[in-house]
Amino acid sequence: MPVDKADLLIIGAGPAGFTAAQYGARANLKVIVIEQLSPGGQLAVIDALENYPGNVDQLDESGNVIGRLKTGYQIAVDMHRQAENFGAGFLYSSVASLKKEHGVFTAGLADGTSIAAPAVIIAAGSKPRLLDIPGEKEFTGKGVSYCATCDGNFYKGKKIIVAGGGDAACDEARFLSRLTDKITLIHRRDTLRAQKSLIQRTIENPNIKVRFNTVIKEIKGDAKVKSVILADTKSGAAYEEDTDAVFIFAGTVPQSALAGGLNVSLDESGYVITDKKMATNVSGLYAAGDIRSGAFRQVITAAADGAIAAHSASQYIDKTGNKE
Repeated sequence: MPVDKADLLIIGAGPAGFTAAQYGARANLKVIVIEQLSPGGQLAVIDALENYPGNVDQLDESGNVIGRLKTGYQIAVDMHRQAENFGAGFLYSSVASLKKEHGVFTAGLADGTSIAAPAVIIAAGSKPRLLDIPGEKEFTGKGVSYCATCDGNFYKGKKIIVAGGGDAACDEARFLSRLTDKITLIHRRDTLRAQKSLIQRTIENPNIKVRFNTVIKEIKGDAKVKSVILADTKSGAAYEEDTDAVFIFAGTVPQSALAGGLNVSLDESGYVITDKKMATNVSGLYAAGDIRSGAFRQVITAAADGAIAAHSASQYIDKTGNKE
């Protein structure tokens, strides 16, 4: 089996992975980043990243807008290029296994090759949580979506139900409201749990109707979504409502299977437990970003996690003397 070697192996190319790659490479480490899908992770599908420091509309001397703030995708592209400019290498593959022997980690890739490194940062992030209701899987891609910026344009002027009550649900509902004035945001509780500024703008948006204490019990249709069965969480009363699409933002599931294989400590939800240096209970193994237990899941905090993890990994490598 062909084996490549690195000083620092990073699994995942989202904001945490990109930043860790930059800081690791700037510390003169040989850095390899492995990404299973496209660079950026969930960052790449954010339409307007308005709360990222310094990402604002560009103004001329008179205060006129001459350039809009960057999208998440644009920032992901910049982060990727920046890390490469510092010398980090990127591979696009999936990691099938991760083990540690004699102080060295070995990541087995799907193509049969492997990469060995004395330190690893897991920044694999998370994926959308499913509602696990009848019709959800059957109509995914046929009216059921987990990404408004990816699929919203298919439903211009159409009726859309958005499920969720956090930042993502409010953000995506607001994006969809530019495409149609028939948005219904449903949430199982009696208050939204997003940041207050997002809640206010969502509730005040004339194209969005917010319906509390409501859940989706079933998604129905033929070749595509036609309706949903909704239920009141207090009375239990169920009713059917026509819709053209259902966008689901019900939280995320950490991609921590590789960490579990190394007996890494996880919390009750499967997120990786770290200390303030992003170190796990396994020496040389770090976690950063959305995969980390207790993280405030924002782009800025993921980037900060990545910087700290890379700095800690560099110190660990210096201490153990295992630099490539």
